Amino acid sequence: MQKISRLLGFLKNYRGYVSLHIISNIFMVLFSIISIPVLIPFLEILLDQKELVTEKPAFAWDADTLVHLFNYQLSQIIIDQGKVNAMIWLCGSIVVIYFLKNLFRYLSLYFMVPVRNGIARDIRSQLYNKILVLPLSYFSEERKGDLMSRMVADVQEIEFSVLRILETLVREPLLILGSLALMLYLSSTLTLFVIVLILFTAVVIGGIGRALKKQSRAVQTQLGLIVSMLEETLGGLRIIKGFNAEPYQSGKFREENNVYLRLLNKINWRNDLSSPMSEFLGVSVVTVLIWYGFTEVQSGDLNVASFLAFLYAFFSVIEPSKRLSAASYSVRKGLAAVERIEAILDAENPITEPEQPLELTAFSNEVAFENVSFYYRKDDGYVLKGINLKIPKGKTVALVGSSGAGKSTLADLLARFYDVKEGSILIDGVDVRQMTLHQLRSFLGIVSQEAILFNDSIYNNIVFGMEGVNQKQVEAAAKIANAHDFILATENGYQTNIGDRGMKLSGGQRQRLTIARAVLKNPPILILDEATSALDSESEKLVQAALLELLKNRTSLVIAHRLSTIQHADEIIVLHEGQILERGTHDELIEQGGEYSKLVSLQTF
Repeated sequence: MQKISRLLGFLKNYRGYVSLHIISNIFMVLFSIISIPVLIPFLEILLDQKELVTEKPAFAWDADTLVHLFNYQLSQIIIDQGKVNAMIWLCGSIVVIYFLKNLFRYLSLYFMVPVRNGIARDIRSQLYNKILVLPLSYFSEERKGDLMSRMVADVQEIEFSVLRILETLVREPLLILGSLALMLYLSSTLTLFVIVLILFTAVVIGGIGRALKKQSRAVQTQLGLIVSMLEETLGGLRIIKGFNAEPYQSGKFREENNVYLRLLNKINWRNDLSSPMSEFLGVSVVTVLIWYGFTEVQSGDLNVASFLAFLYAFFSVIEPSKRLSAASYSVRKGLAAVERIEAILDAENPITEPEQPLELTAFSNEVAFENVSFYYRKDDGYVLKGINLKIPKGKTVALVGSSGAGKSTLADLLARFYDVKEGSILIDGVDVRQMTLHQLRSFLGIVSQEAILFNDSIYNNIVFGMEGVNQKQVEAAAKIANAHDFILATENGYQTNIGDRGMKLSGGQRQRLTIARAVLKNPPILILDEATSALDSESEKLVQAALLELLKNRTSLVIAHRLSTIQHADEIIVLHEGQILERGTHDELIEQGGEYSKLVSLQTF
């Protein structure tokens, strides 16, 4: 019930459309019910069994009086104009009633379109915004393809489920209740058979539905795995082809795809069982109804026209009952999708904003790491242990060490991609946890090891999120990053689209664009994770010149991979197994002949 409440909660922004949808459904049901008793006099005239009513009844709001009044008006038409004209009048009434019924049916669907599509948009927006604020640690535990599947396939399931729930709560129950009321009016005895059918069907279909929900969750999870494999394959095609691993990857995909096939077969078989079972139960009861109705007609308790109208009303119960059983399957699939989406929307974010943030107007002194320790998982042990480090304003500190020493983790802690487990990181004496994330990161510029670019124009990739920037400033930043010339050489200059992840550009060009982005932001503190990818000598020189220009007179924390960058650092920190092993300038550390000297000789940073 709580999950259904969450589903219905998505409707709160669309109350107007939902109200119009419900009103349209009510009118549609009303005209559906009215269409049944109108058939009785039509059949009576057709079968020549119509008894004329010559006495006009006093008006009252009850079923007997309204039926009597209708029969009186019809009798007057028969007396005055004959049966043929009465039949024309009846046929016209039936056409008008069915026109109004279908008009309101269309309107109910019309008003539901913006609700369904709007809800899908809202959920996607909520998911996307949540993904933006979740910490990096969350994504190390989740598969990207599964997250993508939730945003696409699961949202679509919810979209259809909301429609089904509204139909389940409004249209179908009203149709069933209205038809049952009419059937009770025509014959209370025959109606008992229908009630038994509905109760029995509800029990049977309910059992099927509970199993469907569990299987639906498994199907959606497996689809997430398939999308993850596809995402990994598209990102790793170069390696797959280079290692002749196509058969291996194809086999893995085929195995996961077959699991998905088996799950889908099971759920479809079970789902397909509900409709034939409902129909079989319905036909079984219809045969009993026909037999019992025949005895009622023979005894004179019910005329033929009323019995045929009763059967029509009965089928008006069967169809919405079958739709209810189908809707229960759709709703349960939607509930399974809600659970998967809730796992993202309700995920806790350990990187919290301070209740009373301290505001730092400008950076003027130093960045300090005080006895900082950190682990990703406690059972795996500390990644950093007891780090003490100060970066004075305008100085460059280079981090070196073998892979896994903790260099990137230290930089991530400064940007609060993770929070320290022990100790503190201070900017001008203010703990970064006491600053808002927006203010903290406004002080930082980040150039990552991998050139992170987006499928957009060169201009938008450089500006990326910055406001109040003009073309001259962008070009000036590109010139400092040694990117201006190659940008002008592209087809549309700064408006050239660089493709997915910037793959239309070379490695060196991509790196220079990320440097231009950092130059344009002009942050007081720079985090630079130098790229280790091999570049041709010309690109290497251009990138290195751009980096040195970027670092000039700037407070910088550099994860260094180039000896030329390290040599220009004011202090070099050598990390080993999460602890500071050595520190000093390049010359001092070379003279010591320790770990740093060994790394330099091997050129492995």
